[in-house]
Amino acid sequence: GVITCDDEEIRLTPGGAVDLPQGCWHRVHNPGGEPFVFIEVQRGSYFGEDDIERKEDDYGRV
Repeated sequence: GVITCDDEEIRLTPGGAVDLPQGCWHRVHNPGGEPFVFIEVQRGSYFGEDDIERKEDDYGRV
């Protein structure tokens, strides 16, 4: 899978991990044919859906 953080693309391999800085615009993409499963962990004291800013969305949630 590929994680985009601002303008940087980070390729992940099985078992890989990435730590994104707070405030970066990020997106997850699977360019391959194999399933890509990822776990997102947030840190902080508030995790409400209204705290999400969407720049683009392939699923019409903008």
